Amino acid sequence: MSEYDESKCRSRWDAVNRAPAYGLSICFALLLIGYLCICFSIRSSVKDISAQAVQEYPGDRVESLMAYVESENHGLRQRNRAVWALGQIGDSRALPVLEKFRTGKPCNHDTTLCQREIVRAIEGCKGAFNATAWLPR
Repeated sequence: MSEYDESKCRSRWDAVNRAPAYGLSICFALLLIGYLCICFSIRSSVKDISAQAVQEYPGDRVESLMAYVESENHGLRQRNRAVWALGQIGDSRALPVLEKFRTGKPCNHDTTLCQREIVRAIEGCKGAFNATAWLPR
């Protein structure tokens, strides 16, 4: 085999050896982009729910969301969204309101707030891991 052929084989082999690294880099970049998109979507949803609550109830967004959760003027679905937002914000001031609605019974979405969401929100307000906590809300 000539020197030219060997160098050609070596460069092809080097390219084959680099392919997994490029593939992993591309996968990581796509995962990072997906994560960032989800984080900004969550942030946007929290802002929307908070803005709606602040329009109806005076105070800062946590106080307004707490009042929204307690209000019988809103359906369970909207109040569950406010519970979720409180959990995403993670402010410990919301704990008394969340604990008030915690029944410890299975969810009955027709009559009560979602118990699973309330438990998650309580955990969030107590400092549980939140993958989007680094975003300003």
